[in-house]
Amino acid sequence: MSIIGRRTERGWTQEQLAEAAGISTRTVQRLEAGRTANLESLKCLAAVFETNVATLIEEQKMAHSAEDTHLEDDNSKSYLESEAIKYVKNLKDFYKHLIVFIIVAPCLVAFNAWLTPGVWWVVWAIGPWAFAIAMHLLTVFGFLKFFGPDWEQRQFQKRMREHELRNSKADFIKK
Repeated sequence: MSIIGRRTERGWTQEQLAEAAGISTRTVQRLEAGRTANLESLKCLAAVFETNVATLIEEQKMAHSAEDTHLEDDNSKSYLESEAIKYVKNLKDFYKHLIVFIIVAPCLVAFNAWLTPGVWWVVWAIGPWAFAIAMHLLTVFGFLKFFGPDWEQRQFQKRMREHELRNSKADFIKK
């Protein structure tokens, strides 16, 4: 089902969908005219329609002509390229963090041994830093996905339910 179909099924205007999704009315108009959406808009719409981004992307592909499908493939390629670039940047940042640790930690140990040999305060500096590097490693290599796309979608849906509840209470009070 297309975005238009999902919207009309709920009896919403373009403005109501835009407000519910937290995007502009113009964005809704563009999407319904056949333009492709960016990832953030798709996440917002997926949360409002209680579906996932992949489903919306597939629906957009089926709704467009062969020419539009070609453009969407280009957009999905550019999305994949931007994700790859983001991953490489995060990986580079991790390696920089690790190299600084490898260089500075032994210097701190030597400084501690030279300055105060009986008190190993360096453990309090290196321990948390090593823990931070371990967390950085787990995040970069995908072992910690606390704040991933699923979390984002759950938080968005939670926020939208709260917004709808506040609006329904306000409407009830007005009546």
